[in-house]
Amino acid sequence: MEEKKTIFSGVQPSGNITLGNYLGAIKNWIDLQENYNCIYAMMDMHAITVRQNPQELRKRTLDLLKIYIACGIDPEKSLLFIQSQVPAHAQLAWVLNCFTYMGELSRMTQFKDKCAKHADNINAGLFTYPVLMAADILLYQADLVPVGKDQMQHIEITRDIAQRFNALYSGEGKPVFTMPEGFLPKAGAKVMSLAEPTKKMSKSDENPKAYISILDDFNVIANKIKSAITDSEGVIEYRPDDDTKAGINNLLTIMSAVTGREIEKIAEEYSTKGYGDFKKDVAEAVVEEIRPIRTRYDELSGNKDYLMDICKKGAEEAGKIAGRTLSKVYKKVGFVM
Repeated sequence: MEEKKTIFSGVQPSGNITLGNYLGAIKNWIDLQENYNCIYAMMDMHAITVRQNPQELRKRTLDLLKIYIACGIDPEKSLLFIQSQVPAHAQLAWVLNCFTYMGELSRMTQFKDKCAKHADNINAGLFTYPVLMAADILLYQADLVPVGKDQMQHIEITRDIAQRFNALYSGEGKPVFTMPEGFLPKAGAKVMSLAEPTKKMSKSDENPKAYISILDDFNVIANKIKSAITDSEGVIEYRPDDDTKAGINNLLTIMSAVTGREIEKIAEEYSTKGYGDFKKDVAEAVVEEIRPIRTRYDELSGNKDYLMDICKKGAEEAGKIAGRTLSKVYKKVGFVM
């Protein structure tokens, strides 16, 4: 019997989880856990490259765990853990820092974007976060990493670091690190900002009307969709290469993702209707998609012991897997064991 491949992914608890995070990533993880060894982390160490309120960060980390489970990720099928509770992430990141070049890091698009947004806090962690990300992936010998097309650069630098280390230390034997590949889920939906539909929906957006949080009040969700930017054409058509239709394209993408119907068929159904009717139906469909998640989330909120038990067990199991890789790396570079 063929051994299952390992998938690793995670989300930063740096803000409220958006509809984009859910439809573009978390929803796709649910089916993967049936056919892969899935490891999903709460990436709290990455979050602190931007200043965080400690109390809020702790709360959002546990909120993220609740959202994972409420969305359908089963702790009995997938390994769930908090990144900072597994010291090997920071330990391997330091070693890999010594095998990563400044030029590689300076070319990372996200570093440039974050520098523009946080000009008063351009810290070393912001510059070297791709190395920590590489450590996250390589510690678990991950075969596949679910990513969007805009995140493939992270996989490329991870592969470059792994290849460099393997070439130096693997010799004729088994490579130290598995070479990970970016995994683009077939059903992944790229959800754009409701206020600026040519930009990706982001939980860090300063405009609260630009994104939908999974934890938003249902009336707030409906109102945000009803006030979403569209265009003056008044025609519901899917034209993905036409930026003037970016708002309608985005709403059609969302409607398709939450109903499972093809975008073209939805566009055809609404071709004779107005934007108001369409937005109302999109809002209802989104609320109905989120409703069972919120019910389960509320149930989990009343059971902190259960959540902490998952964290403890997850950290222990992740620590065992990560520890094996770290020990191998430490021996290779010459540390006394």
